[in-house]
Amino acid sequence: MTENAHQQPSAPDSELPTQYAPADVEGPLYERWVERGYFEADEKSDKPPYTIVIPPPNVTGSLHLGHAFEHTLIDALTRRKRMQGFETLWQPGMDHAGIATQNVVERELGKEGKSRHDLGREAFVERVWQWKGESGGQISGQMRRLGDGVAWSRERFTMDEGLSQAVQTIFKRLYDDELIYRAERIINWCPRCLTAISDIEVEYQDDDGELVSLKYGEGEETLVVATTRAETMLGDTAVAVHPEDERYKHLIGKLIKLPLTDRSIPVVADEHVDPEFGTGAVKVTPAHDPNDFEIGQRHNLPAITVMDEHAVITVHGPFQGLDRFEARSAIVAALRAEGRIVAEKRPYVHSVGHCSRCKTTIEPRLSMQWWVKVGPLAKAAGDAVREGKVKIHPQEMEKRYFDWVDNLHDWCISRQLWWGHRIPVWYGPNGEVVCVGPDEEPPSGEGWRQDTDVLDTWFSSGLWPFSTLGWPEQTESLAKFYPNSVLVTGYDILFFWVARMMMFGLYAMDGTPPFHTIALHGMVRDQFGKKMSKSFGNAVNPLDWMDKYGSDALRFTLARGANPGVDVPIGEDWVQGSRNFANKIWNATRFALMNGATVDGPLPDASKMSSTDRWILSRLNSVVAEVDALYEDYQFAKLSDALFHFAWDEVFDWYVELSKTTFIAGGEAAEVSKRVLGEVLDVTLKLLHPVVPFVTETLWTTLTGGESVVIADWPADSGFRDAGAEKEIETLQSVITEVRRFRADQGLQPGQRVPARLTLDGTALAPHEAAIRQLLRLQPEGDSFTATATLPVGGAEVALDLSGTIDVAAERKRLAKDLAAAEKEKAQATAKLGNEAFLAKAPDQVVDKIRGRLAKADEDIARIQAQLDRLPEA
Repeated sequence: MTENAHQQPSAPDSELPTQYAPADVEGPLYERWVERGYFEADEKSDKPPYTIVIPPPNVTGSLHLGHAFEHTLIDALTRRKRMQGFETLWQPGMDHAGIATQNVVERELGKEGKSRHDLGREAFVERVWQWKGESGGQISGQMRRLGDGVAWSRERFTMDEGLSQAVQTIFKRLYDDELIYRAERIINWCPRCLTAISDIEVEYQDDDGELVSLKYGEGEETLVVATTRAETMLGDTAVAVHPEDERYKHLIGKLIKLPLTDRSIPVVADEHVDPEFGTGAVKVTPAHDPNDFEIGQRHNLPAITVMDEHAVITVHGPFQGLDRFEARSAIVAALRAEGRIVAEKRPYVHSVGHCSRCKTTIEPRLSMQWWVKVGPLAKAAGDAVREGKVKIHPQEMEKRYFDWVDNLHDWCISRQLWWGHRIPVWYGPNGEVVCVGPDEEPPSGEGWRQDTDVLDTWFSSGLWPFSTLGWPEQTESLAKFYPNSVLVTGYDILFFWVARMMMFGLYAMDGTPPFHTIALHGMVRDQFGKKMSKSFGNAVNPLDWMDKYGSDALRFTLARGANPGVDVPIGEDWVQGSRNFANKIWNATRFALMNGATVDGPLPDASKMSSTDRWILSRLNSVVAEVDALYEDYQFAKLSDALFHFAWDEVFDWYVELSKTTFIAGGEAAEVSKRVLGEVLDVTLKLLHPVVPFVTETLWTTLTGGESVVIADWPADSGFRDAGAEKEIETLQSVITEVRRFRADQGLQPGQRVPARLTLDGTALAPHEAAIRQLLRLQPEGDSFTATATLPVGGAEVALDLSGTIDVAAERKRLAKDLAAAEKEKAQATAKLGNEAFLAKAPDQVVDKIRGRLAKADEDIARIQAQLDRLPEA
């Protein structure tokens, strides 16, 4: 075992309150940790580094269960590594969240009857900074509530001066390397936020729409096309068919009339048209559809924009000024009046893209934007994983990663917002374009102007692992803490954030990836596996549960559900159960302190220990080794479960209970067990600390007198094992468990004493007679003892006299009634499962349920019969 770190000379105070009150403990403890600088990181330290960045929450955000889940896992990793002697940096900070933050401040202005345009750009940005100072970042205080061990002195914000310099630096480098360019392309446009958004910021959902089939052309030169967006037909510049489609070969190259307009459009042949889909003819609107844009590029078609940035129609008199949805109905009505409608289907359920921020239906729109040429960057990001420089955990998530980076389209990085990193490009009066680095003066003079767009938020957060360490300056922090040891994040932002960091890290840091391992976790869901949402009525504010049950209870529940890459169900009952676990730890430690458990001095020699002492120490070392292996494999659920069962079942329910008789007897054996109990609690509290930091800190410092478990040494497996002691105690446990089960079956109260004769001679259980009698409430047999039930267990024999405790005749009658009910249930289930007609029609789940009933009936019959066999004759 390890020595206690930072021991204080004073003896531990054995006085603990009778109950654990998290609200009284957590806040002051956390402030003490911060004041003592336990979470800070020193780049000058000679300790090996261990670095994790926080996935920066939005400055507009507040702590939700997803944050609490992810932060719990990261905090557990960093607390353990700190105890293992690493120079540990958990880098905190927040994202400026361009669209989200601008929306919040614009809503505030709206309450004053103003818009951002009333203020102007400079004053509006100043107003956002003011809001950030007053209202932004409430999540920082909530992180403290959760116990996040972050280096607060290093907190960063993506709009900080240093991070802004990093953004400008990498933009300039990418621009000079011709990896950033400006071009007119189809983008996702939000008519509410009035900005472009990236593909990964579009949320798709099934909406009720309409599918309308339209007839283009006249006479023999007609084609039928189908569309869900009839309003875009005003911008059609062609109809496309497959070159081998015999139905339309005679029309290829000809002009046909576009309804409702005075234009004629060509029929073009394109291999990307599927002749089997619909009519095999598709309308082509290059300015309002990404696929149509590609067809337009291949056939040199004009692109006609028919909507403005608010999605209002801008062309063709009768519909000009109508919103897109109003125009859709009006255009369909006009086409119907002309006899152009061939078919209509309503409702037509189809997948529609929505802005992830405001839920407005997005509009594909041709627009001049800035783009990152991702080809070489994405290849490097893929190669880093393929070559083993970066490991993705769990490994099966690699496929999703490769599917993304291997098929990545160029990234639209410009946003039509005012809040964010403004694009560092100036335009001159004669068409000049100048990209300006952070140490360069922008051009000035008449006619020069800066680009009005800002950069996509993910552009700056993609630099997070190195910009937070001072890059582009070659700082000591950068040298010490880059690359990160591991990135812990949800699989849902594998594409949003992880791929961006991989591309930028490899580019900016000379081929060194931003982290060694990507550990992906799932999403938090409700106890039924359903996504949490306010609209579903199942969203939970984690602060409510923390107030009610304590932060440790929430953390332990989340960690215990954290299987790699798998979604995590959580319900309030489970948090309550974790609160009970914290109380169990508290009460067991309090009992140990009251009975003299100690950490003073070395452990006694094994020859002086009882088999019970050797058993628990053997199991303790096995658990240390198991927990270490599970941490290295990011198996939080398994390690939490292993600690739960070891602490509750083996330490508290067995070792503590078995030790009571030793403490009562006193003498040298009691002193040995007190030292062993102290050691077991010392190590167990350390093992539990990374997941449940508050209760373990309080108990460990009280038990050991140490300064803080935060800076204590992580336990090491001493190698001590005692297979014989483990087998002996397993036998003892089986005896006690079997007799307890029998007592319960006979309806005896847990505290009810029963006369018993124990035949233990010649077995390993002989030294444990006092403990067996104590735990099973078995009193000496006495002169009038009559063995009415005999239990052969573990090579020993336990004979019980139940004559004075139960009515044997009544008990036989009750059991006979239960047996008859179980046999009837078995007969009914057997009959149904033997009915071929029933099996042919019944759903699988119904059949499975009946099979389960049959299995349960068999178990009940065996159990009840065994109880009857053990009872004496009435």
